[in-house]
Formats: sequence, C-alpha cells, structure tokens
Amino acid sequence: MISEPEESVRLQGFGEMTLRTAVATVMLLAPRERAEAAIFRVRDGVRLASSEIAELASQWGIAPTARIRSPGLVPEQHWSDIVRGMVREAPLPSLMVAFLLGMLVARR
Repeated sequence: MISEPEESVRLQGFGEMTLRTAVATVMLLAPRERAEAAIFRVRDGVRLASSEIAELASQWGIAPTARIRSPGLVPEQHWSDIVRGMVREAPLPSLMVAFLLGMLVARR
C-alpha cells in the first residue's frame, strides 16, 4: 500500500500525527518498544506492520537510534563511589567543615 508522508495516523500512546512524524518517533524508541509500537491509519483504521514502518523509515532516510540501555540495566552506584565523586569535586574549605561536623557528631 502506498503511503504519503503527510497522511494522518495514530501512534498508540502518542496520539494523532503525520505518518512521517510517527515513523520518526518510532525510530527514536528503544528496540523492544519499537517492536511493540503500533501505528494505525486514521482513514481506515489499518495497523501498519513493523516491516512496513522499517521500510518507510529507510525510504525517508530516518535511521533508528543507537542502542539505548534501559535504566534498569545500568549498574547502581554504591555509596562509596558517590561520596568519593563528591569529595573529588568539593572545594577544600567545605571538606574541612564537613570533617569538623563529622567529628562533632561522632563525639556525641
């Protein structure tokens, strides 16, 4: 089926937009979300296949984004790493004040 870039479509979860905008939006999604994305034509309610979306993107020169890592897959920083980074960036007077406050709190 021939597709016009300015045709009105509905991207599930995003609303109504032009076909070119919907394809560009889908290509910005992470690979798993891209596979689950659904574009429906407004004129007849037909869902575009993911292969058709990929074909349109390549025709229009819209490249998918590089691999996006989910925040859940990024290792969590430990407190020691966080504090070490804060100490490296902190000015010396504030470090001295923090040390003295720590000493006062520890003595109580």
